[in-house]
Amino acid sequence: MNSKSYCLALGFFDGVHIGHGALMRRTVEVSQQKGLIPGVITFDTHPLSMVTGKAVPLINSPADRAGLIRRLYGIEDVIFLRFDNRTMHMPWDEFIVNLKNEFCAAHVVAGHEFHFGDRGIGDPQKLLAKCAELDMGCDIISPVTLDGVLSSSTHIRQLLERGDIERANAFLGHPHVLTDYVRTGYRLGRTIGAPTINMRFESGVLIPRKGVYATRVYLPDGQERMGVTNVGVRPTVDTSTSAVTAETFILDYEGNLYGQTVRIEFYRHLRDERKFDSEEELKAQIAKDAEAVRGYFG
Repeated sequence: MNSKSYCLALGFFDGVHIGHGALMRRTVEVSQQKGLIPGVITFDTHPLSMVTGKAVPLINSPADRAGLIRRLYGIEDVIFLRFDNRTMHMPWDEFIVNLKNEFCAAHVVAGHEFHFGDRGIGDPQKLLAKCAELDMGCDIISPVTLDGVLSSSTHIRQLLERGDIERANAFLGHPHVLTDYVRTGYRLGRTIGAPTINMRFESGVLIPRKGVYATRVYLPDGQERMGVTNVGVRPTVDTSTSAVTAETFILDYEGNLYGQTVRIEFYRHLRDERKFDSEEELKAQIAKDAEAVRGYFG
């Protein structure tokens, strides 16, 4: 850790939605006012997964979560803590003392529902009181709503599962994102004039509703292109697997991206996935999808 003091936003920040954005903006604001480093303390595993024993599907991978926090809000350091039995049963006040002693926190920012420590008994009121005792600054951010609906990771997961990507993006405050390295596929696209790149959702990450999406593709060299992304099992190509992939036809691009890291941003669900009777029928539909994407982005 840097010897300079930090202003730290506290939370899991799944999806990095508009409610989280309010914490990040306040963190940067306080950092600028007090000459602190803006940072985030988060966890590698969703706390509810350990507390309940039931996996919580994540909106983003940890790497995408960190990328969004840095790219959108100017946070300098994203610190991942291991959430294990020790963390789960840590006394709430010890957690705060550790923020000051181990992470050089001079100020912390948390949401109105932030709970921490053994059995989650640490709450915003305890956080405020303990920070005052330790001569640390503390801000608690009020709920953030959109059209009267509370912005929450749970609600956004439901929207993504329904394929309502535009509404999900409104609550996220940014396009839903998937970053992965490009994997070898069946190469059928090349034979029908629509070469695609194949990517996967990391284990534990929520898969949006299957279907075809209008996307933007961010390439390793900084180029940006429009894309047609199929989320699903490619039933026309392969009937032997149920593994879901994100297969993207990048408009107006030629090149080899195998093994390179690409970021896909999702904008609109165009249609559901379907099996075509022939490669020609698939090729014609891809052309229609490409025109729909061009029309969407204007």
